[in-house]
Amino acid sequence: MRQSAYNAYTQNQTGVYSPEKLIEMLYEGLLKFTSLAKRAIEMDDMEAKANYINRSTDIFIELLDSLSNDGSQMTAYLSGLYMHQIKSLAEANRKNSTQELDTIIHVVKVLLETWREETHVAAEVA
Repeated sequence: MRQSAYNAYTQNQTGVYSPEKLIEMLYEGLLKFTSLAKRAIEMDDMEAKANYINRSTDIFIELLDSLSNDGSQMTAYLSGLYMHQIKSLAEANRKNSTQELDTIIHVVKVLLETWREETHVAAEVA
């Protein structure tokens, strides 16, 4: 019951944010969960590692689903990038590789910074 209430609350909260803010929040979630997965590997907590990697994978899948089907080069690029990161997460999980996670964290940081810059510029123009 408590989890259902939490899910309802979070669904209501996400309805308040713009699509741009939701993408930003997904990138922030990726940074959080990949960092926690890395820490779990360092602490030899394989159950937590698997949980955080699964959550990160779910976020990348959500990002894939959020892409428009406009056939643009940007959509194709992001789709390929997200798929590559999902494969890298699977490798990190299989090999217990903090290096793989460091690479993913770096990629997501760049995506987040770029997203913030682009959405800020778009907001100023509007």
